[in-house]
Order: sequence, then structure tokens, then C-alpha cells
Amino acid sequence: MGTPKQTFYANQAASIIKKLEARKMKGYYCATIEEAKAKVVELLGNKSKSVAYGGSMTIDENGFKDSITAAGHKLIVRENYKTPEETKELKALQINADDFLMSTNAITLDGELINIDGRGNRVCYLIYGPDEVIVVAGMNKVVANVDDGIRRVRNIATPPNCVRLDCKTPCAVTGKCGECFTDSICCQFVVTRMSRVPGRIKVIALNCSSFSRSILLTNPQTFTSPKRFEEAAF
Repeated sequence: MGTPKQTFYANQAASIIKKLEARKMKGYYCATIEEAKAKVVELLGNKSKSVAYGGSMTIDENGFKDSITAAGHKLIVRENYKTPEETKELKALQINADDFLMSTNAITLDGELINIDGRGNRVCYLIYGPDEVIVVAGMNKVVANVDDGIRRVRNIATPPNCVRLDCKTPCAVTGKCGECFTDSICCQFVVTRMSRVPGRIKVIALNCSSFSRSILLTNPQTFTSPKRFEEAAF
């Protein structure tokens, strides 16, 4: 029997999964990071697939990519594409990938996914392109509703990101969103209400106490460039 918090996460996830299913998305709950990695591999199936991914500390720091390649799938390693010509090639590979792996900035109790991007090179593949999208989200990202989710990202996650990026934004100075149009990384707001293709989006809700996250603020070496930092899920 788990701790009260673990039981709470499991019960809350069960409720959210029902909401996801009503929105034509699939939902799963994993109590540990190892369960989550095994679930990703299971969802990919036995046939070798091409897998792209979006910036996410959950994915980067917990061995998801290693598990995918170990299972015989072809991982599209975006960090290997650096020149403008290579970046153009990368976009073609990502949009035509069999699967896209990502996290989400927030998920509501009613089963909506909330994401805010700078360039939009994560949310675009959630919306269109890859045959399937697998979303791994810690239960710490659960919010009451869409408005709360947007407030969480803009006022809790984005200000410290802007400080690290040396963005000239009000939030980098005041610690709260200033609704700016300057050096903002809050450019694309996407709320996924439902999946137009039934079952295309699969959400793995993860007990957030089970994984390692050297949160963006505490590990400067995690990001090799400002661009990579901006692309990471908040």
C-alpha cells in the first residue's frame, strides 16, 4: 500500500483518464518512472518506428530516449541537426515521424492539455503530423482548469526561464507575467480540447515523486544553448 500522496495521485489520475477518454484520447497512470518507460515502449509496439520528441526535462533526464532506442526504434535526435539545411531536414523527419514524444505544460482535471511555446516547434507536432503522440506528464502539472493552467505556466514556470535566458521581459524582473510583447517566449498558446483522430494522443500520467528533475533553475549545465532552453517544456 502506498503513501497517502501516492494513493491521491492514483485516484486523481483515474478520474482524469476517464475525462481523456471522453475527449477521444487515451490515458494511463504509472506509479514509477520505470513503469512509464515500459508503457512508452509498449505503446510504440513491436514494429520498428521512427520517433521524434519535443524538449522536456521529464523525457531528457529519465532515460526515455534510451529505452526507445534499446527497443529497436529509430530515434530522431534533433540535437544532431544544427545548420539551416539540417534543420529543414529535421522538420521533414519530425512531421512524418510515426510517433512524437513530449510532455505537457499542464493538464486540467477535465482532461484538457495546455501548452505554451516560443517557436511552436513542440505544439505543432501535437496538433498535426506524426501518426501518434505520446505525452508523459507528472501529476504536479494537474490544474483545476484552463485558466489556472495558463496562469501556472506564465507566472510560475516562465519568469525563471526568462531570467536564465536573459530575456528582457517584465516577468524576469518582477516574477510575474507582464503581458509583454518584447522578448517573450510565451508566443503560442495551445489548448487541446480533444483528439480529432480517436486515440492518436496518448497521455501517461506519472507520479511526479518518482522521477528525477534537476529543475531548470538549479542546473545551468542542463542546457547547452539558449535555444535549447527555450524549446524545453516548462
